[in-house]
Amino acid sequence: MTDVDPEALDPDELARACAAKMAETDSSQGGMGIELVEVGAGRSVLRMKVAPWMVNGYLLCHGGLIFTLADSAFAYACNTYNRQTVAQMCNITFVAPAKQGDVLTARAQEKARFGRSGVYDVTVTDQDGRTIAEFRGNSRNLPGPILDAPAAAGT
Repeated sequence: MTDVDPEALDPDELARACAAKMAETDSSQGGMGIELVEVGAGRSVLRMKVAPWMVNGYLLCHGGLIFTLADSAFAYACNTYNRQTVAQMCNITFVAPAKQGDVLTARAQEKARFGRSGVYDVTVTDQDGRTIAEFRGNSRNLPGPILDAPAAAGT
C-alpha cells in the first residue's frame, strides 16, 4: 500500500494501511507467533498461542510475553491515524495465569486522544473468554506520518 493517498481513505482503511506499513518492519511479532486479527480507527485485536518456550518455571506463560502481546495491540491501536506514535507510559495488571497451549487475544480500545497524547486500554483474554490481564497505555505522537502521500505525477 505504498501508492495510497492517506487522505483518500476512510478511517478504518487508513488504520489498515498504517498497520500494514508497521508490519513490514516489525519482526518481533512473527517470532512470537502474534497475529493481527483486526484493526480499525483507535482499536486492534491481536492473537497469540502460548508455545512451550513461553512458559516460566511455574509452567505459566511468562508475564513479559503477555505484556508484549498487550503492548503490540496498544501500538496498532494508537498508530491508526497516520501519526507515528509511541508508548509514553504503560502498566499491566495480571488477573489470571495463562498456560502452554492457551490462545490469548488482546483487544485494544482508544479511551481518549488529546493534543499529541492518547489513552488506550487493552484486555487480554484466553480462548474461554477468561480475563488474563488488563493493560493501560498512554501514547505520544512523534513528528511525521506513517504513510507518505504519493508523489505527484512528473515530480
